Parts: sequence; C-alpha cells; structure tokens
Amino acid sequence: MEAKALGFDLSGQVAMVTASAKGIGRACAVALATAGADIVLGLRDGGGSKELAAEIEALGRKVLRVQMDMTRMAEITDAAQKAEKAFGRIDILVNNAGIGFPNPVEKVPEADFDKTIAVNLKGTFFASQAVGKIMIRQKRGRIINISSQAGVIALASESVYCMTKAAISHFTRCLALEWAPHGITVNAVAPTFIDTPGAHHWLEDEAFRQSVIRRIPLGRVGEAMEVARPVVFLASPAASLITGATLLIDGGWSLA
Repeated sequence: MEAKALGFDLSGQVAMVTASAKGIGRACAVALATAGADIVLGLRDGGGSKELAAEIEALGRKVLRVQMDMTRMAEITDAAQKAEKAFGRIDILVNNAGIGFPNPVEKVPEADFDKTIAVNLKGTFFASQAVGKIMIRQKRGRIINISSQAGVIALASESVYCMTKAAISHFTRCLALEWAPHGITVNAVAPTFIDTPGAHHWLEDEAFRQSVIRRIPLGRVGEAMEVARPVVFLASPAASLITGATLLIDGGWSLA
C-alpha cells in the first residue's frame, strides 16, 4: 500500500519549521519535504542554510527562508506573513526552537532564566499565535511542538529547561482544546538525548554519554530523524484524530 493511501502523504501542503538550520529542526524540514510538503525555514540568520534549501529543492519542493529570531516578536509576525504571502497558506507548524543553560538552581543567572523563557515559551506561544491566525482562517492546521523528556522526568541542573518543557506539553493540551473547533490539531513530541550539533558538547564526553545510555532501556541516544519521522506522522492525515498528545521519544527512559 502506498504512503498516500495510508495517509502519510503531505503533497500540496506548506510546513514552517522554526530553528531549522540544524539538528532536529533540519531533520524535520527534510522529512516533511520528503513527505511532499513545501517548506518555510524559520532561521535566526534568514540568509543562511543555503545548502539545506538546495537539498529541499532537489526533492522537488519549494522552499522559503525567513528571518525568525524567536525572541523578536516583529520577526515572528513578519515570518508568518511572508510565508502566507509566498504560498497562500501554512498547513503545518513545527515549533522546534529551544535552548537551555545547565546550572544548579542556586547558580542560575537571571539573564539565562529570561532567555530560556523567551525562546522556549514566549517564542513558541507567539509563533503558534501568528501561524494559528492563518490556520483559523483556513479552518485547518497541524501544530507540532518539540517538548522533551525533561518535561516529564527531573534532570539535575536543568530546572529551568525542565520547567519550560513541562509547560510546552501543557500548553499543547490547552491549545488543542481551544483550537479543535477550527480544525487544528496540536501535539508535541518529547525526545531524549539526541545526537545533534547542540548536544555534541555533552555527548562527546564518553563518561557522560555512557551515563545517559545506562538510563535508556534501548541502550543508545537518538538520531534527529528518529524525532522527525513522528513529527511527519503527527502532521499527516494519518494522525487526524490525535490532538493534545505528547509523544515520548525517549528509548524507554521514562519507564523507570
């Protein structure tokens, strides 16, 4: 049976991915394009990611790069407007942008706290608002938030990050309830440690890597595409009756 018959085909749809230059965001952009969607790359450096854009175009998809620093309200609004003007619609939003500054609670600087809240929560909220207005007019949309296993389990020295990711999962439920009458589904995925450029600093430390692997029943850290594939599923017609869910992609870490 073909992917289209199973409901995984995204041909003719437009997907916006925030923080799409590398890691999970990049993998999501490529996976969504592979499934048939045209892609809007939300970038902190709007002129960057030329290689990624070329890779998406090589798949036969259209691509638009937009300036989208998630701490700047004007850029979030402008990016959504440019995407709608270019494509006439936005069917899928992947809220991927997220940061964290590991530190014990007693040592967290106010600046680190504020920046984490600004990107992880405020950025996600207002990107959803800006694109959601378009989806409400369309009477259809799919929003997928990138949460984390840190929103479910406690991690030492990660209190601020954990707090924001727990909030993302609950925001997902609230938004799913509120926008269901508009034909919009809102879900989240919650990955464990994923081997991305942002995690290399930690995972290249073999002692740390092994300590992580010991906590994961499947015995390894994840790859970015192992997060991107479930994102494609949640964006697709195959997941049409799923909303308000947070899907753990943690190799079983949270089972213990």
